[in-house]
Amino acid sequence: MAATRTLLTCIPMKTQGSHVFRIFGYSQHKGIGVGKFIRSGAFSVEGHDCAIRFYPDGFSQGSSHCISVYLELLSKDAKPPRKFDPNDMSSFAPQDGPFKSRREFEASAYLRDHHMAIECVVTVMKDVRVSETKPCPRIEVPQPDIAAHLCKLLEAKEAADVTFSVSGEIFAAHKIVLAMRSMVFRAELYGPMRETAAELTQIEDMQPDVFRALLHFIYTDSLPAMDELEGDDHREMIRHLLADRYAMDRLKLVCQSVLSEKIDVQTVATTLALADQHNCDMLKDACLEFINSSIMDDVASTQGFLDLKRSCPSVLVDVLLRMRMRMLCKS
Repeated sequence: MAATRTLLTCIPMKTQGSHVFRIFGYSQHKGIGVGKFIRSGAFSVEGHDCAIRFYPDGFSQGSSHCISVYLELLSKDAKPPRKFDPNDMSSFAPQDGPFKSRREFEASAYLRDHHMAIECVVTVMKDVRVSETKPCPRIEVPQPDIAAHLCKLLEAKEAADVTFSVSGEIFAAHKIVLAMRSMVFRAELYGPMRETAAELTQIEDMQPDVFRALLHFIYTDSLPAMDELEGDDHREMIRHLLADRYAMDRLKLVCQSVLSEKIDVQTVATTLALADQHNCDMLKDACLEFINSSIMDDVASTQGFLDLKRSCPSVLVDVLLRMRMRMLCKS
């Protein structure tokens, strides 16, 4: 199950206002004295009354070579904005006197015809706004569908470049897909053993339904639906595919898994012989485990067990050894 991810946003709320203080006759204001100022009219931003102070000769002796500009908070009863307190020196901003060298200012474009303009932009920060928690945006990606497209390609026979005859039934396929999935097909279709002159490849010792299921697995990596097959017919189809004629390890493993889930008293001996014949160790272990956990007389009375004794006596040694080990463990 995917981890849950949620999202919320925090947005600072603020109000902004600006005020322009125009000063004419700059040269006439010079010389009024250090610490002397010209104050603008009051202006309000979000309930806070402010004014601009202009010190032509500097705020203090330390800044007498500069012009000084301050924003003054006038309101006494309003909640102070950030960094301002109307009850102490923080009611002014900035906190230091030097604003701009007087010589540099007078030579700049900021002063024209003894006229200057001071624009003060005031931002009042308010309480932040936090959104409600909600799931993070998520884009659902559908399951991979390449297998479905390859299945359609097989069924449509589009661009097929190889044909097979299985007991008279014709199958069309694509060399590159077969070679990609099976080293046996790769050797037959592209290797030295390929039949260059043959237009039709004959498949011997295989039923059409089995070959059809094999092609379906090659193209889709899964077994086809076998709803029409029941009981022994279904098991027989899986057993034929288990033979692994085309060296497909995953197909062999899938078949072992299917057969292991269908083991019962009547089929365990036959399945064990098949597992031994095709070197399916995991399926063989599953059969031996089933026999050891069952009543041996019931298994021994089946035709499959009699056939096993005759065709694969070495497998019975494994059965007996496991039974002996189980008895020793119990004692």
